[in-house]
Amino acid sequence: MLEKLATIEARYDELEQLMADPVVARDYEKVAQYARERSELQDVVDVYRTYKAVDEELSGARFILSEEDDKELREMAQEEVEQLDERRVQLEAQLKQLLLPKDPRDQRNVIIEIRAGAGGDEAGLFAADLHRMYTRYAEKNKWRADILSTNTTGVGGYKEVILEIKGRGVFSRLKYESGVHRVQRVPITESQGRIHTSTATVAVLPEVEAVEIEVSLADLEITAYGASGPGGQHMQKNATAIRIIHKPSGIVATCESERSQTQNKLRAMNILRARLYEIEQRKQAEALGATRRAQVGSGDRSEKIRTYNFPQNRITDHRIGLTLYRLPVVLEGDLDEFIDALATQEQADNLQALL
Repeated sequence: MLEKLATIEARYDELEQLMADPVVARDYEKVAQYARERSELQDVVDVYRTYKAVDEELSGARFILSEEDDKELREMAQEEVEQLDERRVQLEAQLKQLLLPKDPRDQRNVIIEIRAGAGGDEAGLFAADLHRMYTRYAEKNKWRADILSTNTTGVGGYKEVILEIKGRGVFSRLKYESGVHRVQRVPITESQGRIHTSTATVAVLPEVEAVEIEVSLADLEITAYGASGPGGQHMQKNATAIRIIHKPSGIVATCESERSQTQNKLRAMNILRARLYEIEQRKQAEALGATRRAQVGSGDRSEKIRTYNFPQNRITDHRIGLTLYRLPVVLEGDLDEFIDALATQEQADNLQALL
């Protein structure tokens, strides 16, 4: 680890020299590139230099402890050794965290697909609860959440709802939500008070740039139709909704949230690219085998990740064994305790793999 840190510091110093070079200074693109790279290394270099300074002080204190005969000086040196040793351990842990590979998708916006699973109308109502939960969570984080398309049930639930959430670091927080969410409660249609178990699936897809996933127009079947969602007669009369079928994969992407075909087409293409990207990522992840399975949650929508038990006011995340007894608050978007715990566990797993 120390060799890697020394290499990073050397590159940081090199970037400082390059940016100070008058010839380089005339090339604005190069200066911007070097500035971005230096900024990415800044935190690691700062902590590493503090670590080296503490390590040097610790060596000096240990030398005094081994060579000094004066009792009072030895006691002072011993106290300093203990403090510096503790500080060095803290800095070492911080450096290990900083060296962990970062997910390049963490800062991206996301597309969330929520679908009713087993349980009929109750599953659709639960899908609506999850939609509300993520919308509330987005509001708490000052993110923007927009519905892209819906397929509703007759009792106020969703067979499917797709939303886009935009903001800083959205994927870094919501990527842990992919999987099967299970609910245990008495449905409103249950006359005898029996508890039913239903499910809904959640897929969290990072938005993908067009250059990352190349889609041939020849592979697409694009049709317009009248929107059924909000927007009134204007949207229905003018057939503004868009359906795109990717013929090689059979993937269907729709969007009806905008008032123009062009905007709906752009958003439907975003959904399509995100799904194709997920398929490609899944193929790569499966090739990694055990490495993928060792991490917190596979992101697989077939994996049961959380149970919401209404009679006991209990939510359990099965990946990390965390149980909270404040279900209504969580369903109002208070997800941070789960997400923080999942992120911490993922870091620990990645660190173990690094070591």
